[in-house]
Amino acid sequence: MELAPATEPGRSSGAEGPGIPAQAGASAPGSPAGPSAAGGALWGLGAGWLLSRVLLVLLVVGVIRMTGGDITTDVWLIYHGWYGVLQTGTFPLDDVTWQYPPGAALVIMLPGLLPWSYLVSFWVVCGVMDALAMGLLMRAGLRKGRSFTGAWVWVAGVPLLGPMIYNRYDIVVTAIAVAGLLALLRRPALGGVLLGLGGIIKIWPLLALLGTPPGRRTRRSWTAAAATVSSVGFLLAAGMNGAFEFLTFQKDRGIEVESLGALPLHIARIAGGWDGQVMMHYGSVEMLGPWVGVVSKVMVAATLAGFGWLLLWRLTAKRRNNATTYDAALTALLIFTVTSRVISPQYLVWLVGAAAVCLTVRGTSQRPVAVLILIATPLTTLEFPVLFSSVVGSDPWAVTALGLRNLLLLAAALLSCVRLWRSTRGPAPLPATVVLAPADGPATPAYPVRPGIAYEQDLLDGIDRPIAGADR
Repeated sequence: MELAPATEPGRSSGAEGPGIPAQAGASAPGSPAGPSAAGGALWGLGAGWLLSRVLLVLLVVGVIRMTGGDITTDVWLIYHGWYGVLQTGTFPLDDVTWQYPPGAALVIMLPGLLPWSYLVSFWVVCGVMDALAMGLLMRAGLRKGRSFTGAWVWVAGVPLLGPMIYNRYDIVVTAIAVAGLLALLRRPALGGVLLGLGGIIKIWPLLALLGTPPGRRTRRSWTAAAATVSSVGFLLAAGMNGAFEFLTFQKDRGIEVESLGALPLHIARIAGGWDGQVMMHYGSVEMLGPWVGVVSKVMVAATLAGFGWLLLWRLTAKRRNNATTYDAALTALLIFTVTSRVISPQYLVWLVGAAAVCLTVRGTSQRPVAVLILIATPLTTLEFPVLFSSVVGSDPWAVTALGLRNLLLLAAALLSCVRLWRSTRGPAPLPATVVLAPADGPATPAYPVRPGIAYEQDLLDGIDRPIAGADR
């Protein structure tokens, strides 16, 4: 007697992982139906990425101009200034705009190794990392049970953020985090190293580790991430002065003008009930004055509550599939973003990258969340740089655009939590089992039975058959 899992018509038992059956003869949206379709999808993705990036580069270099201030200032003035200080063997200790972990120094110094001006070299680094993330997402879409939808999210989401995206180093960190997430299930140690490297550059990639499956993968990935953060941090601290001085600056920050917590202050200011100041403070435009301390405490409490909920989810999750690790990473990142005292426009590329990784798996629970994130990206470009001066002045139309963006992110965070929770509730269903006739025996119809009954059913079927050798 041979036992085999029963499958539905059109499904194969060779699933890539639990809960994600591979399909034969049918394909999910965004996934290829065969080699020729896969080739066509790859060509389409390549063409879409190239055309969108040509348009993006024209915006970045100023051939096509966008309303708003000079968004290259952060690169040629601030980053380049930091580069000069870092070359002397110290972090920018006297510059409160330095708000980053020590690994950020590696990214800031990288353009200096290239032969062009610092600004052009920085754009080249961003373009290369953008292409690297795109290539990894396309490669992921070729695997069994996977989809090219995630690559399409990257194609569309990055240029929707406008020229700002190549004038901040967040796309570099996001590409590293995408690589780490995609490696996490198959090669947990490598995934941990990459996410640890991203974490020592800008903290948030470490959040992707919250959804790793319990057991060997968690031990390997968390250990590798901790080793990477510790070793790189130690080397930078030993070789340069002031590696962790940024922690001192962080505790004194106010409420950044684009954050979710700033909305009630904007509304109160429009109504004439808030007489605080909006000014450059610790590297960003922040709201300072009455009620700022209260709002800051509420935001910190919301962060703690959000991550407390994530811990509860991790301890009580009963069912997982190939998408769960990625879905949890996006949920954690959304919680971190909406409860932060700062939501800079470049933060949206983090969410686009995490959503793209989720949508490489057909069984993800985060499809509607990804749609909300994509809708929020052009609103981010509208509020910065197009309407940013009006946002700083709390003009009603600019605050409306900012409010829509922030409420979309809040809705995405809440929806992400709900869908992640529901996708992991209840025990994993046991596959049905069929009893197959021996290869050299009479053909008998297969019938579905539960695994524990298969042996007893076989005994009952042969109860009136003589036992071989009984008459001897």
